[in-house]
Amino acid sequence: MSLPPADTAPAPEKGGDDLATLAKGGRTNTMGFVIRLVARIPFLVIATRLYGAEALGRFASALVLIEIVALICSLGEKRGLAQRLSEGAGENRSAEVNLVYDGMLLALGYSAIAALLLLAFPEPMFPNGTNSPYDLWLVATIPAFAVTEILLAAQAYRFDIATTVRTRAIVEPWTISIAAGLFFYLPGTRDAGLALAFITSIYAGLLTALWPFLRTYGLPRDWRPAPRAMLGMSASAFPLVGADAIERGTRLLDIFILGLFAPPQAVGIYYAAQQIASLPQKLKTSFEPILSPVITKNLRIGNMEAIAAQVRQVGFWIIAVQLGIALVLAIPGEAVMGLWGPDYVAGTATLAFLLAAEVVASMAVVSESVLVYIARKRNLAISVGIIALQAGLTVALIMAARNAGFGDGYQAAGAAGALMLALAASSLVKALLLKHLLGAPVSNWRWPLVYAAGAAVVVGYAFTFLPEWIELVVGIPAVLATYALVIWRRGFDEGDKVLFRKNVVPAPDASSPS
Repeated sequence: MSLPPADTAPAPEKGGDDLATLAKGGRTNTMGFVIRLVARIPFLVIATRLYGAEALGRFASALVLIEIVALICSLGEKRGLAQRLSEGAGENRSAEVNLVYDGMLLALGYSAIAALLLLAFPEPMFPNGTNSPYDLWLVATIPAFAVTEILLAAQAYRFDIATTVRTRAIVEPWTISIAAGLFFYLPGTRDAGLALAFITSIYAGLLTALWPFLRTYGLPRDWRPAPRAMLGMSASAFPLVGADAIERGTRLLDIFILGLFAPPQAVGIYYAAQQIASLPQKLKTSFEPILSPVITKNLRIGNMEAIAAQVRQVGFWIIAVQLGIALVLAIPGEAVMGLWGPDYVAGTATLAFLLAAEVVASMAVVSESVLVYIARKRNLAISVGIIALQAGLTVALIMAARNAGFGDGYQAAGAAGALMLALAASSLVKALLLKHLLGAPVSNWRWPLVYAAGAAVVVGYAFTFLPEWIELVVGIPAVLATYALVIWRRGFDEGDKVLFRKNVVPAPDASSPS
């Protein structure tokens, strides 16, 4: 028995349709990014003002292992599912459904094992101690997180990005914000509020993703899990799992190392800055769900030039928007960090480094979206080298700041600087490898980015001499408007502007930007 399938958009068949599909998915996720930005602010205010930097630091340290383990248990299905469905199901909808359920069953099995191990040996989750005994139950989010990743990937294969936006940009952030406030004031749950709020938000996200999935795919028919085939699926997923875990690990390793070498307050300051800087990261990865089906289709027909064109196009869209966001948040950095309290102003340099890191990482992420299909082992080897480089740089810069007698803010800034350098190296190496494999240029760099950034910096710097409330209320829109005007007129050609048009009927030969 299955639920009636929901309407889904068919896969595009022409290069121009690919561009329109990418643009539509990008618009949806860009709107999701804006919603997520608004939704994240209440949680940051509650976490920093009510719970404080020390409690926030312990909570952040615990999340490092939870998120990495959950990502591993999802078996790289965020990108791998599109290829499995494209190659293994054909036109058989029943086979498609069964393939998705195979992945979910396998993820649940690995999640259960991982959760039990962490329950038995919880010490790695809490290098700075716990806020409450309830913190241990963060392990309950591992299976929910892993299954949600697969559900959203399955919907993305049918070009349903709205479900991802609802889940990740509305339900999860608003749930954690509301729950964190409620648990703080409920008797007996104040110390455990952050952990309980996170658990609540992850399961709310799971339910939000599950309903449209059941409408689209329904329940499995004649489904008999084959243990041998599922073990083979585990083995083939290893390069994808490694790439996903390392990509996410680069954003979490610094918190883990800070937890080992720095006090909880430094971790809390870093985490607050990271939550702001992670917003452009979400924008960057928002193209992945819609990019994967387009790439796998072109790989199937051997159209490497079209893939290179899509990488260039999407890469420029991402870096153009990300650079604007980074300037808007970094120029008034002291005022932005001051919103969370006077203790967090010390994280201004950390915020600037983290925002710069997300800008330089854009090329690595877009390149990797192709490399995971055509050079999995080489991509994984590069990622391992990059995370090793980051670990060495992070320890060196934190220890240098500590030995020099600098405070928590400088130690956090050292970790952020290490991340920026490592991600810059990753972008360079992966872009060169992809260019070699595709036989076509893939760079997302254009000189108008410099012109737009320069104009925005001049305008933003002028506002730093005014009171902070004017800098935030008037200065931020002024910086954004200046940057947007210059990049629109000097940087965006007609191929780029399709991102902002809802009604697009592309020409058949529009597979590459003009």
